[in-house]
Amino acid sequence: MNTTRYRAALRLLLVAALAAPAALPPAAVAAESAPRAGSAPAAWGVDQLMAALATQKSGRARFVETKYLAMLERPVESSGELVFVAPDRLEKRTLSPKPESLTLTGDMMTVERAGRKTVIPLQNFPELAGFIESLRGTLGGNRDALERYYRLSLEGQAARWTLTLTPTEPRMAAAIHTIRIDGAGDKVQSVEIRQADGDRSVMRITHAGAR
Repeated sequence: MNTTRYRAALRLLLVAALAAPAALPPAAVAAESAPRAGSAPAAWGVDQLMAALATQKSGRARFVETKYLAMLERPVESSGELVFVAPDRLEKRTLSPKPESLTLTGDMMTVERAGRKTVIPLQNFPELAGFIESLRGTLGGNRDALERYYRLSLEGQAARWTLTLTPTEPRMAAAIHTIRIDGAGDKVQSVEIRQADGDRSVMRITHAGAR
C-alpha cells in the first residue's frame, strides 16, 4: 500500500471508529466522576472516558468533514453518515459530493467508489491491522490496547473533554502527527487529524436524535 493510500485508510478508519455514537447517557458518565457519600471525589480521567465509550453496542451519526490540503487553495468538504455495529463492523458512507463507502468487518476492509469495489485483507498489512486493533481497543474501553499504539493526553472534564492521541508506532507516526478528539459526556463531537506533512482534516459529528 503506498503512502497516500495508507494515510487515507488510517484517517477513514479512525474517524469511523471513534465517531460511533455511544449508548451511555451523559448523566451516567458524569455520575462516574461524582463523589459517593462518605468517599473522596473520583477524578475524571482516561479510565472514566474509556468506560463510557465501552458501553456502545451500535449507533449511527451524520458527519461533515473538511480537509485542508496544501496542494489545494480551498478546503474540500464532504458529508455522509457513520455506522457502528458491534462487535466489529464499522462503516463510513460518504454521500456528498460523490458516493463512497469504506467498511471494516472482522479482518477485511472494503472500499467502494465509482462502481468499483476493492477488498483488502488486513493480514497483508500488519501495521494497518495493528492500528485497527487499537481502535477496537478504544471501542471496547481497553486502555492497555490503545496505549500500545498511542501516547494519550486527556484534558477537561466529563462535560467537555479533549483526548489527544500521538502515534508511537514509527510507520504510523510517519503518516499521522496527532489526532484530537473533542467530546461532551459520552459523545464524540469532532475528530481532527493532523498529518505529518501538515495537511489536516476536521470532522464534525451530529448524533442520531440530536438537533
